[in-house]
Amino acid sequence: MARLPSAFLLIAALGALACSTVTSRTQVRDDGGFTITEQVNVAPEVRAQFDGALALLKQGQYQGGIDLLVQVTAAAPDLIAAHIDLGIAYGQVNDLARAEQSLERALSLNPRHPVAHNELGIVYRKTGRFERARDSYERALELHPEFHYARRNLAILCDVYLADPGCALTHYTLYAAAVPQDESASIWIADLRNRMAAK
Repeated sequence: MARLPSAFLLIAALGALACSTVTSRTQVRDDGGFTITEQVNVAPEVRAQFDGALALLKQGQYQGGIDLLVQVTAAAPDLIAAHIDLGIAYGQVNDLARAEQSLERALSLNPRHPVAHNELGIVYRKTGRFERARDSYERALELHPEFHYARRNLAILCDVYLADPGCALTHYTLYAAAVPQDESASIWIADLRNRMAAK
């Protein structure tokens, strides 16, 4: 189980556009990387709270980050990145019910947000709802095929939890081709092929 990827600790950053306008950028830091941008109007104090929450999460101070993100989502309920980060933070403290609620709120605001789908897949996997996890990862990849975290998560889910070696091999291979610097992928592929050959 040590090879299971953890949730992103941080996926969003805020940058000022104008005095009271903030651009929220969701940045997934995989090696292929992509950026999703949403524009929202928030007060300066909300931006400061959001920045403070991200700083706390970076330091592993999850409860403090959660407390600030709860305030941010109350003050700016349409800020999708804050709901996603709150879901991730709840996941880090194993409050999976609240993690799920936060991620579902993000998807109610934008049903096409791949990061929210991926993170919800992680929650589903942790709570034993493996087919729902698969659906979430596949939805993230349908929206953004280059989203390598979701690809890796799907491969591991198929391998470890669903006993679906064909699915696992397909997605391990696609992940390895897209992120060749991740040497663990070739180990996973070799291990899976050995297990398939032994059957």
